[in-house]
Amino acid sequence: MTVSDRVNFDEVWQLHQAADWPGNLGRDEGQLMTLDTVIAGCLTYFFEEQELDARRVEILRDCLAELDEVAQDLSETGTEYFHRLQFLGTTLLQDYS
Repeated sequence: MTVSDRVNFDEVWQLHQAADWPGNLGRDEGQLMTLDTVIAGCLTYFFEEQELDARRVEILRDCLAELDEVAQDLSETGTEYFHRLQFLGTTLLQDYS
């Protein structure tokens, strides 16, 4: 990740942390909440340690794949929130591919 990419990444992470939980997520809300918690946990670990271990890389990949499937039926508010989360997770994984 370049310095300019890292600045954008940091800003998007701060924006995501400040965002309210989206409403009207329907029947998948529990699953989305779990995915948000796990992905955000991997991101938090990265920001604290400046790296991800192999276990977290695999967990992040699995969660992003699951999120891709679930996020297809979201409301506009939910879409913005979870697309931002997908961006963060995918951007972080680019350094571990």
